[in-house]
Amino acid sequence: MNSSLISATPILAGDGALPATFLRGSVQAGFPSPAEDLGAQRIDLAQLLIKHSQATYFLRASGHSMTGAGIFDNDILVVDRAIKPRNTHIVVAIVDGDFTVKQLYQRAGRVKLKAANPTYPDITPKDGQTIEIWGVVTSAIKQFTV
Repeated sequence: MNSSLISATPILAGDGALPATFLRGSVQAGFPSPAEDLGAQRIDLAQLLIKHSQATYFLRASGHSMTGAGIFDNDILVVDRAIKPRNTHIVVAIVDGDFTVKQLYQRAGRVKLKAANPTYPDITPKDGQTIEIWGVVTSAIKQFTV
């Protein structure tokens, strides 16, 4: 299957704090703005990204089928299994035993897993094919340097 697959074993999100310094205000992605508008406070990334700690996992995406949704190869996905999947949610699904990340479409009792890259096919279950929605993707974390 030529799609974005999950390449790592799920790791339970720890209850430990992930403190970081958060600069209040915003940073312009276009023209620069004065930095003096920024103030600092401590934030906990786990508190910001995780609503259900016992049901949240981090997984690494592999592939390019979800680039249109902002999910790129090697991104870390925050996946919450406590959220009930709904139409248009980005989900991690198990299709015939393999993990994949796609956008969920449900209409008139039919389910489709849609790629967010037109060069990749959508997944429409065939007779006898098993698709399980494993969890809902709530965030994608990007690392620009390692």
